[in-house]
Amino acid sequence: MLTALLLLSLLVWIAVLIDASAGFRKLDRLEKESEQTDGPLLSIIVAARNEEKDIESSIISQLNQQYKNIEWILVNDRSTDKTGKIMDALKEKDERIKVIHIEELPKAWLGKNYALYMGTQKANGDLLLFTDADVQFQKQAIGKAISYFTKNKLDHLTAAPNLYGRSILLQSFIAFFMFGFSYYKRPWMANRPRSKTGMGIGAFNLVTSNAYHAIGTHEAIKMRPDDDLMLGKKIKQMGLKQRIVTAMNLLEVEWYGSLKEALIGLEKNTFAGLHYRISMVLFAIAGVFISQVLPFFTLFSYDHVILSTANILLLATVYTFIIKKMTSFSPLLFLLFPLTALIFIYSIIRACFLTFKRGGIMWRGTKYRLSELREK
Repeated sequence: MLTALLLLSLLVWIAVLIDASAGFRKLDRLEKESEQTDGPLLSIIVAARNEEKDIESSIISQLNQQYKNIEWILVNDRSTDKTGKIMDALKEKDERIKVIHIEELPKAWLGKNYALYMGTQKANGDLLLFTDADVQFQKQAIGKAISYFTKNKLDHLTAAPNLYGRSILLQSFIAFFMFGFSYYKRPWMANRPRSKTGMGIGAFNLVTSNAYHAIGTHEAIKMRPDDDLMLGKKIKQMGLKQRIVTAMNLLEVEWYGSLKEALIGLEKNTFAGLHYRISMVLFAIAGVFISQVLPFFTLFSYDHVILSTANILLLATVYTFIIKKMTSFSPLLFLLFPLTALIFIYSIIRACFLTFKRGGIMWRGTKYRLSELREK
C-alpha cells in the first residue's frame, strides 16, 4: 500500500513540475514593462476596517506614483480605531481623494465586498483598481501596470506582490502557502485564452469599468470571503481577456505579522476555497499528507527508501522552482518543509472546525452564517 501511494505521489509531482515549468514561462514580470505617466483615468478603491497601522503609508506610496491621472476612493468599513480619521486627514491633504464612511452593513453582504462596491459608486475612471490597505507601491508600479494593460488590450490584470514575514517559521509558512497555491490553483492558466481558470489577487486587481459591470459588480460575489479570486474567476467565465503577472519589486505586503495571525486569517476563506464541502476538506488533508509529509516518514523504511528519496528530491525541485518565481525567499526554507506541511494541515482542520463550531466565519469583528455563505 505504501509503495503504491509513494509511486502515485511521485507521478503527481512529475506532472506538476512539467505543468509548472510550461506555465511559468507564460507569466510575465511587470518590472520589465515600460512605464507611462499619463493615460485613462484610474480610480483606486481601498476598503479598510481597523487598518490604522498601515493605511497611511500605503496610501502615501500610491500618491507618489509617477502615473498622474488617478483618483482615490477610500472606504472606511465601520472601523473602531483611527482608520476613518486618517482617511479624512489624507483627503484634506490631496484633493484627488474621496472618503466614504460606512456605518451599517446591509444583510447578505460581507463587509469588505460592500465597501468596495460602495467605492465603485463614486468612481469616475474607465479603469478600476481594487487594492488592500496594507500594500506598499513603488512609484513606477501603476505606470507599468497601465502600460501592460493597454498594450495587451486587457479587461483585467492581477499582480502577485512580494509577501514578507518577520520570522523564519512564518516565512516558511508563506512559502509553503504559495507553493500549494501554485500547484492547486495553477494561476498561469488565467493567461491562456481558452482556459476557464480565472485568477484574482487582493493586492492588485485592475479591471475596466465595463468589465466590472458586465460581471454584475461585487453584488455577484457579495458573500464570498475570497472576493479577489472570485472577481477574476467571474471575469474569465465571461470570456474577457485576463492576465496575471508577478510584481515583487513593485508591490509589497506583510501577509501577516505572525504565524498565529496567519492561522486566524485563514479561518475566513479556507472552507470557502474548498467549496464548503467536507469531501474536499478530507481530500485536501489526505492529499497534502500523502504527497508532502509521508515521504519524510517512509524515508527511514528500508523497503521504501528509494521511492521516498525520489519523492523528496522531486518535491524540493518543484518547491525551489515555484518559490523562486513567486517569492523572494530562500529555497533553503525547504528544510522546514515537513513541519510546515503539518502546520498547514492543522490550519485546514482548525479553520473548518471553527467554522462549524461558530456556525459561520468571523471576519473583522462580524459574523457571517455558514448557511448564508453556502447559499450565496
